[in-house]
Formats: sequence, structure tokens, C-alpha cells
Amino acid sequence: MRLIEGIENLTEKLPYPVLTIGNFDGVHLGHQAILQMVKERAKKENGTSIVLTFEPHPLKIIAIEKAPRLITPFKEKVRLIEDFGIEVVICIKFTEEFSKMEASDFVKNILVDVISVKEVFVGSNYLFGRDRKGSPELLKGMGEKYGFKVWVVQEIKLNDIAISSSEIRCLIDKGKVEEASRLLGRDYSIEGVVVEGSKKGKKLFNTPTANIATSSELLPKNGVYAVTVHLLDESPIEGKTYQGAANIGYNPTVGGERFGCEVHIFEFDKNILGRTLRINFAKRIRDEIKFHKTEDLALQIKKDIEVIKKILNSKQRLFSA
Repeated sequence: MRLIEGIENLTEKLPYPVLTIGNFDGVHLGHQAILQMVKERAKKENGTSIVLTFEPHPLKIIAIEKAPRLITPFKEKVRLIEDFGIEVVICIKFTEEFSKMEASDFVKNILVDVISVKEVFVGSNYLFGRDRKGSPELLKGMGEKYGFKVWVVQEIKLNDIAISSSEIRCLIDKGKVEEASRLLGRDYSIEGVVVEGSKKGKKLFNTPTANIATSSELLPKNGVYAVTVHLLDESPIEGKTYQGAANIGYNPTVGGERFGCEVHIFEFDKNILGRTLRINFAKRIRDEIKFHKTEDLALQIKKDIEVIKKILNSKQRLFSA
């Protein structure tokens, strides 16, 4: 896949461009349905499948107080789009100046003049341009004028729940990672680098934990989670899936003061300081609890591990690791 950062860096004409436009936070099932349509049309016409997206999220420029915490950082979003088989991602840097561009100018100056678009796929509620005045109807009208097709994709529901990035964020906030994963079409996950910790887990409970520094803006509700762990950078153990327990919160029993994420990886004793991990959240098993005795926490950790292994080894798991 080719990533073009900045519309000015698209200097050649792509064969029969078929594109979709949006933020694609989470790259959820609704997004995936549109991506599939783009792929199929591009393949049928011997064209190019394209995603046109923006960085940063527009609300971080025009109304920062309303800007959402993102499900997927930009690099992760691009990876997911690439995994889906899209050939080109064009990322436009969203600035205050760009936010003032009229919807009709965006279509004419970028979609028509630069990309030479042939087909556009958008969701039925997609709005764009200055003051969000651009709509699917405006796109259709300009498509007739400039000779490109517009396909409007209706909202997709799963069990009567409309699939949207905002709904998924809400579920993650509540710790409902199973429900969020259903709408994402994969396990909800975060990525991060293993950093130095207090080593209290190993000293007090013989359960060493990896402290994770993550660029993810959205972490699930405080608590303990069943997770699977993947080491992402090159090594002899890359690609293997490990089971584990993740704690989101402060670790109040051992005097933790900093909010964070730490993971105990089962049957694992290698030094992974500085390594990059992907943590897939399978299920929230309990709240974070402050125990009065470390012995009580040690006993609870043993129980948590037993519960988590049953969950992760269950054939009823939504997504197998």
C-alpha cells in the first residue's frame, strides 16, 4: 500500500480512482463495508482503491473541546486500512485554513482537479467542508457536473445497534470491550512500548508485569482484563500470541499514583524492555480493588489468572487470537 502524506505530493494521475472519504477512526464494520465496496469497484474497473483521510482529527482544530479520544492512532488506522487491501491512502493535513474551504471547492480543487476521481463512496450521514455544509446530495450534484459517480452507503446496524466510532468509544469507556469488539469486527486493542516499572509485581507476588507507554488516547475503564499479547518488532519470538492479564488504573494496593496500563504475560520470562506490544482486550473480569493486605491481592491475582485462562481458552471467544 502507498501512503501519500499531503495532497500536494500526489503528482501523477492514478488509474480510474475509486475513493472514500472520512476519518475512519477504529476502522469498524461500517467502515469495512465501504472499503470492501471501494475495492470491488476499483478491481472491476482496473482502477485504484483510495482512502482520503485527515490528520489530525478535524475537531482537534475547529472545536478541541469536542474532539474525541481516538480509538486508533494514525499509524494503526493506516495499518488496518492496508490490511484490508486498499491500495492508496491520501492523508490531508487538517489545518484551520483547510477547515475554511467550501465543500464545493474541496470537490472541485481536490477530488476533480488533483485526484481526477471516477467514483466516490460515502456514508449517508457524511458531512464535509466549511461548517459541514457538504453532503451526499451536494456530492451527487457535483458528480453529475464533473462526471464522477457517487455511491451513498446506508448506516449499518448489528443487533439493532448503529455501528459508529462514537458508539464504540462509549462502550470502551464503560469497559464493555466484548461489545466494542463486535462492532469493530476484531478484538479492541492498543499498542505501546514496554517501559521501566517499579517491579513490585515480581517482588511481592512473583507475577512480573510489563508497564506500557502507549500513544492510544482511549483506554478502557479501570479494571482487570483478559488479554492476548503480541510482540510486534523483529525478534525470534515475534508473531507468537501470549495470554495475559492487564490492569488499567492506579494499582492502589501497592501505592500506585500514576494511571497506566500494565500486563502480566503468562508463562513468559524474557526481558522485553523497550519492545513494542499489541494488547488485545477480550473481556473485563473485575473492577480495580484496593486490598488492605498484599496477601489478599496475591490470592486475587491467582484467581484472576484462572478465570482469564478459562475465558481465553474457551471456544465461545468472539475472536480467536
